[in-house]
Amino acid sequence: MRLEPFVQVDRTPFSATREQVEAERGAPLQAVRNGVGLDELDYGNVVFRFQDNGRLEEVSMRAPIVYFGANDVPFAALDGFVHANDPSAFTRGGFVVSPRFGVAFDPDCPTWVTALAAHCIDTWRAIPSDSNPPDALP
Repeated sequence: MRLEPFVQVDRTPFSATREQVEAERGAPLQAVRNGVGLDELDYGNVVFRFQDNGRLEEVSMRAPIVYFGANDVPFAALDGFVHANDPSAFTRGGFVVSPRFGVAFDPDCPTWVTALAAHCIDTWRAIPSDSNPPDALP
């Protein structure tokens, strides 16, 4: 995963609409409404989640390595990297959430990483810290 936090995931900008994603990638393997009310386009190795208004919320993908600019971070080192470089990082429902890097991931669910739109951070913060994990990963 090449991530420019809150701006772009690989070649997909967070400004992309559902229609643009489908035009570029074709029909998804599965299109469903998830448990938190987002529309998911599942392409197997990447899942795009959209609000009803078409705004891209999250992009989850298998990411053995996450590229943050000049930093190439293997998934096995991601938890340590985030905690060492983002003092605002927090955990909700078993997910580590990094406001600085715009990601959420379950260290025990290799190698899925979810890139977040900027407005999603407050939604993650609002999840009670003792709650079950949200529907963020496939």
